[in-house]
Amino acid sequence: MNSKNKQHVLIIVGPTAVGKTDFSVRLAGLINGEIISADSRLLYKGMDIGTAKPSKEQLEKVKHHLVDIAEPQDTWSLAKYNEHVKRAIASVHSRGRLPILVGGTGQYVRSLLEGWDIPEVAPDMAIRHVLETWGKEIGARELHKKLQIVDPKAAGMNDPDNLRRTVRALEVMFLTGYRFSDQRLKDVPLHNYKVIGLTRPRNELYQRVDERIESMFVDGFVQEVEDLLSKGIPLETHSLSAIGYSEVIRYFQGEISLEEAKVLMRKKTRNFIRKQTNWFKPDDPCIEWFEMEPDPTDRIRSSVTKWLSKG
Repeated sequence: MNSKNKQHVLIIVGPTAVGKTDFSVRLAGLINGEIISADSRLLYKGMDIGTAKPSKEQLEKVKHHLVDIAEPQDTWSLAKYNEHVKRAIASVHSRGRLPILVGGTGQYVRSLLEGWDIPEVAPDMAIRHVLETWGKEIGARELHKKLQIVDPKAAGMNDPDNLRRTVRALEVMFLTGYRFSDQRLKDVPLHNYKVIGLTRPRNELYQRVDERIESMFVDGFVQEVEDLLSKGIPLETHSLSAIGYSEVIRYFQGEISLEEAKVLMRKKTRNFIRKQTNWFKPDDPCIEWFEMEPDPTDRIRSSVTKWLSKG
């Protein structure tokens, strides 16, 4: 992964609620860095509270990239993110600063680490509609089983409950005549990467999730969702399927109470934390893991400084 002839990119990963945002802002100030988001939810404007987006003060303290650059109804593919993140990295390097990629969206991070070359295949809304309708009829997991039959590798990289990604993999295959996994080619990584993993005991993460969800509602999360809906954004928009937004929408539709929405949010977030482990494994030799207690800042700063000094 290391090469003296390549420019450096630091990557900070870890599960939801581990404290990546606060830590990365603090570290960036110590090592002359700028932050590039690797979180698919932070792309969208107006989705602040429910995504735990960096605060105004944090955004002003350290320059951030790939935050608030898309409308909620916009569709962002992995190929599109890949294109934009490479531009952001080049922009940071041009100012003589260190790009710090921060986030928990596994595909975003792996696409860089493994040098994925992802072709951009334009969507076919007719095929997509048929696949989505089929998926809703038989269930996301059953459609995922169909993908597993025709493209086991693609199925292995997708969450069985993520209907959108399963539909996209099948859509691309029908459009091109080739398996989705065969089109995600791997090349030599463009940069010299160092991956720092942040971790906490699972029960502590769950407690932090519970506290975050309560704070979200105190801070006006229900109003944030109402504001989005008042703009006429279709309910089927992918961004509104994010944890929290879909539950509050169900509250507005009279299907569940706010307390039931919170319960579902806690459950889904805990499941998501467990799934993140598939992308960022504790025994991955490419990740240097640090417990968040006691404060690992000095140790991580020392590790990063040594890595940078090697050239």
